Amino acid sequence: MELKQTVLGIELGSTRIKAVLLDQRHVPIASGSHDWENRLVDGVWTYSMEDIHTGLRACYADLKRDVKEKFGVTLTTVGALGVSAMMHGYLPFDREGNQLAEFRTWRNTITGPAAAELTELLGFNIPQRWSIAHLYQAILNGEEHLPKLDYLTTLAGYIHWKLTGEKVMGVGEASGMFPIDSAALDYDQAMVEKFDALIAPKGFGWTLRDVLPKVLPAGAEAGALTPEGARFLDPDGDLEPGIPVAPCEGDAGTGMAATNSVRVRTGNVSAGTSDFAMVVVDRPLGVHREIDMVTTPSGAPVAMVHCNNCTSDINAWVNLFAEFAGAVGAKVDRGALFTLLFQKALEGDADCGGLLSYNYFSGEGVTDLDEGRPLFVRTPDARFTLANFMRTHLLSALATLKIGLDILTEQEKVAIDKLYGHGGFFKTPGVGQRMLSAAAGVPVSVMETAGEGGPYGMALLAAYRIWKDQGEALEDYLEKKVFAGAKSSTLMAEKDDIAGFNTFLAKYRQALPVERLATETV
Repeated sequence: MELKQTVLGIELGSTRIKAVLLDQRHVPIASGSHDWENRLVDGVWTYSMEDIHTGLRACYADLKRDVKEKFGVTLTTVGALGVSAMMHGYLPFDREGNQLAEFRTWRNTITGPAAAELTELLGFNIPQRWSIAHLYQAILNGEEHLPKLDYLTTLAGYIHWKLTGEKVMGVGEASGMFPIDSAALDYDQAMVEKFDALIAPKGFGWTLRDVLPKVLPAGAEAGALTPEGARFLDPDGDLEPGIPVAPCEGDAGTGMAATNSVRVRTGNVSAGTSDFAMVVVDRPLGVHREIDMVTTPSGAPVAMVHCNNCTSDINAWVNLFAEFAGAVGAKVDRGALFTLLFQKALEGDADCGGLLSYNYFSGEGVTDLDEGRPLFVRTPDARFTLANFMRTHLLSALATLKIGLDILTEQEKVAIDKLYGHGGFFKTPGVGQRMLSAAAGVPVSVMETAGEGGPYGMALLAAYRIWKDQGEALEDYLEKKVFAGAKSSTLMAEKDDIAGFNTFLAKYRQALPVERLATETV
């Protein structure tokens, strides 16, 4: 095994940190992972810095063990590496690198006034989870740390900084901090000037460009692993410095790379703790609160429908069933239980037989809810079967996404030829794929590597960083060198499935006031 002929991608996801090592054929050959979970502390969804550091190191240590077991060598170097993480959020630091406030994740819906004012000022939809919304909300709140602010970044940007010492960021990740000018591959200068003028009376002593990371496209030089960075990632001291590091990206960008969805009219849906659809477009769209405009890792404009909630409620119910199985003395593998229950959903009525569920663990911007309460609701005469129960939760996981997609396709007339699915929702063959196709009304493809998801996409971006030909576009690299012979399955939902989803969604929309009332009373 030639370690220099491998590339490493690491992604800090919502519930799991995962590392994937690829060989020169772009095939996964080793992996590592670490489970973690966000916490609600004083009304703020966050991860502690200790959890971030220990979790990342535990994930890397697990990868080292896998390499040692499979190949009999110690992982000391790779050809290139890259890190990605959940997009958006708020991580502020002072000049000495001290953290000034708790990490505020994408899951928070505490920036409503700031997001609304900035959307009006910029003429561009600024979602609540974007870093600029968090920054301006902190300004509106009069938070004391702001005069000390020297650097504002995301989780991926922070880890990249720790590994390389460079305050830089991939353009796709940066597009979740502040609007991007795709032609300039940089923050939109006119909007930057509007924001600076807005906050100038505060007299902080910094402007927006002073505190934001530098923007880089995929493939650009973004620094190398420093001795301190190597020790940070691998406290054992085996990892050697000097490794080229790709521009860090967010989970949206890595999802696009992992599914070869970076060309115009291609799209993908990432479905895990949160779910989001990404469709690469060739023209500006109108301003919609439910639609984010971000970019591919190479800077092309992307329409994004992002939903804060997807599989958390499904996971909770599967855990309950597992607990019941244990109580009656049945030993059930959790992975097998997921497969069993997902497959059971295929036997359910297309419209779920009158059952409804809302998977809102947290607030949801698309449906204008600042908080969430998981709910399961049924009428007395509903067909309350296990199959309908599971199908209800699978459709609920996609319902908010469908509301956003309808705006994109019906109001903006954006054409979607096919969607690629990836993430945990698609691990059981054919099930999540069929449900998404029923929701979107288009074929859905799942690649053989779909289970690898974001870290695989980040590893591909690391490969592009060092193995691309002179002048070779990311789109061409992925299409010709990575996915030319990739295995995938494509599925189109039956008409009854599509009609059933639409019936379910109509009832879901009608009963949304029940969810809102629950947030006010429970």
